[in-house]
Amino acid sequence: MANVVKKHSISSELAQKMVNAAAAKARELGVSENVAILDDGGNLKAFSRMDGAPILSIEIAQNKAYTALFGFPTQDFFNFIQNDPSLLAGIPTLARVAAYGGGLPINVDGEIVGGDRSERGAHRAERHRLRESSLGARTRRGTG
Repeated sequence: MANVVKKHSISSELAQKMVNAAAAKARELGVSENVAILDDGGNLKAFSRMDGAPILSIEIAQNKAYTALFGFPTQDFFNFIQNDPSLLAGIPTLARVAAYGGGLPINVDGEIVGGDRSERGAHRAERHRLRESSLGARTRRGTG
C-alpha cells in the first residue's frame, strides 16, 4: 500500500533489558546513572534514575538518546558540526539536541530503532563502559 509505511522500533522488553544492563554496570563501577532508551520516534521507552543520580542528568540522558536518532553517536555528530560555524551556532539551540558525546543509536539489521544513553556527568571512560554494557544486552539477544 502506498499510503502505509512499515517501520521497526525497539521493543519495551529489549529497552528494559538495556536499562537493566547499564544499571548493573553502573553499580559494578560504583556510580549512579540516569539511563534512557528512546524508540525510533524519540519517545521514552525505558528509563531508570538510580539512587543518587543527579536530577539534571535526567533530561541530558534523554536528549543524548534523542540526538543519536540522527543515526550516529553524538560525539560523531559534534565532530561533524564543530568546523561549521553556522551549524555549531544553530544545532545546539534546537530542542532535545545534544551536540556532545554520549548518545548512541540503537541499530538492528541496519535500521535505527532507538537511541541509548546513560548520564550522570561521569568521566568519559566510565560512560563508554556503561554504553557498551547496555548495547551488549542488545547483542546478547541476537540483534544488532
